[in-house]
Amino acid sequence: MTRAEILDALTQIVSEILADDLEGDLHLTMETSFSHDLELESIELVALAEAVQARYGAHVDFVAWLSELQLDQIIELTVGDVVDYVLRASSGAPG
Repeated sequence: MTRAEILDALTQIVSEILADDLEGDLHLTMETSFSHDLELESIELVALAEAVQARYGAHVDFVAWLSELQLDQIIELTVGDVVDYVLRASSGAPG
């Protein structure tokens, strides 16, 4: 699994979560911010966490990872942060 594959999967997941709010195709980059750029609300972040875990398995415990972050880190969370976390968790590397 590569960073590009995870980015593509996250783009699909976020597109589904934001389907009602999107006008056109969603283009995510590694620098896209969930709070500033996408304006994800907390319920949408929960939906993202569930979808990521459903796609990648229980070893990718997005909720547990988020719970270890400070509030300002969550606010500044980027797509690249999530891609890197999924890659680490999928490879068995710690957090």
